[in-house]
Amino acid sequence: MTSASNDTPDTGQAAATPQRRPPVPFCYRHPGRETYIRCTRCDRPICPDCMIVASVGHQCPECVAQGRRTQRPALTHFGGSRAGMDGYVTKILLVLNIAVFLVTLTMGGLSVWGGRTLLHIWGGVIGSGYYINDAQQPVFIPGIDNGEFWRLITAMFLHYGIIHLALNMYALWVLGRSLEAALGPIRFGALYLLSGLGGNVACYVFSPNALSAGASTAIYGLFAAYFLVLRRLGRDATSVIPIIVINVVLTFTVSGISIAGHMGGLVTGAICGLGLAYAPRQNRTLVQSAVLVGTFLALVAITVVTFALR
Repeated sequence: MTSASNDTPDTGQAAATPQRRPPVPFCYRHPGRETYIRCTRCDRPICPDCMIVASVGHQCPECVAQGRRTQRPALTHFGGSRAGMDGYVTKILLVLNIAVFLVTLTMGGLSVWGGRTLLHIWGGVIGSGYYINDAQQPVFIPGIDNGEFWRLITAMFLHYGIIHLALNMYALWVLGRSLEAALGPIRFGALYLLSGLGGNVACYVFSPNALSAGASTAIYGLFAAYFLVLRRLGRDATSVIPIIVINVVLTFTVSGISIAGHMGGLVTGAICGLGLAYAPRQNRTLVQSAVLVGTFLALVAITVVTFALR
């Protein structure tokens, strides 16, 4: 008796098993886009529109953003932010000065060479004194001696005539961009304001009966700081010396210029510049802050003592 066999004849070859293709990955930010590119940090698939070239491979936007948050920002030689390269503070100061001047023009009384308005009388530096109004009558100005301390700030944004404004703004544009790039916006802004304040405090102390205004107090401080910054960087600063000397000579020889204001701004700028430029690297921010805050407190103390003695 024979029986039927259900075994499959051996042909000598194994049957081929079909291979399943892996699914095509899609960009995690754009689910409809196929991609074979992956982020080298998180390994998520990213499309060409999302990938950002890194030092090694490509990264997704989220990993790049996270890296920027944890990465220490690059600083200037003097510890300031690289944002100063854009000169935002310099531009803001220019706009403020020009805007205030345009306001004074609407009040009348200004010319190319000079003149003053009620805004100058309200915001210029003066201890106390009188001015002659349009009716040729003397009008008393209470001044800082009577508590109008805002004049120490507002005066540095007021100018007597367009030439006065143009000279100061040209100097601010030339010096400001270089100093802001070297120091960073915060340090540069503090230098400018403290120099202007120092010059105005000097006006209050040494010429209390004269109405003074202008950004020259701050500009002279920038001259001094610029010289010190160049020296600290090892660059040739000899070209700055004649400019400073000429301006100092003009201050003492040309009538109508505030000697106290210019010299006060120059000295204040030199003090702040020394602290900003020569602070030791290991405690740089602490020393710089101490110099700036100490200078401000010293100017406040001088103002308070002068106010009390009058």
